[in-house]
Amino acid sequence: MKKFWLMWASIFVISACMSKSNSSNNSSKITAMDTNNGQYEIITFGAGCFWCVEAVFQRLEGVVKVESGYSGGEKPNPTYKQVASGNTKYAEVCQVTYDPKVISFKELLEVFFTTHDPTTLNRQGNDVGPQYRSAIFYHTAEQKEQATYYKNKLNEEKAYKNPVVTEVTPYKNFYVAEDYHQNYYNNNQSQPYCSYVIQPKVEKLRKVFGDKLKETATN
Repeated sequence: MKKFWLMWASIFVISACMSKSNSSNNSSKITAMDTNNGQYEIITFGAGCFWCVEAVFQRLEGVVKVESGYSGGEKPNPTYKQVASGNTKYAEVCQVTYDPKVISFKELLEVFFTTHDPTTLNRQGNDVGPQYRSAIFYHTAEQKEQATYYKNKLNEEKAYKNPVVTEVTPYKNFYVAEDYHQNYYNNNQSQPYCSYVIQPKVEKLRKVFGDKLKETATN
């Protein structure tokens, strides 16, 4: 663990020197230019069940919006049932809108890689299938550069026992998931999945990134 955090510190020092969505009733198209005149930026993360990802990123200071949905497939307007089959090429993701003046993309990457297992292919815990793959759908060339650099650095430094298999791929679409998936953890904390799967991730977030958290999680 000590090696892991020393490695992250070196990444931040080095990287500091580097400088279409489809339209439909349930799709969402958000760009930095559309969002408050460019004040905010967008990144789309897949890290297993989107309920977990949403709960983590909602709690970060500087994150202004998190939406659960589907990215990476081809068929328009996918449903949860279709994506859950594992045959659509879609991944469960969260589209994160953030203020780069408050939280940097590098910090979001650090949270992303720390709060899920990026070494398991098409799997997070008991959630198995390509829809649960670890993925970064980048929106800009800079995001691609930084995400690829971080992934490669983690592997070079052997930060994990096994290689990082996170997919770094261009963003092409995002469809908002059904209403009952939104704000799921905040609304259903007594549910077994929330208690046994999501809560430990939230607790880890508080322990490791306590200085980056909001007082109250909002979406």
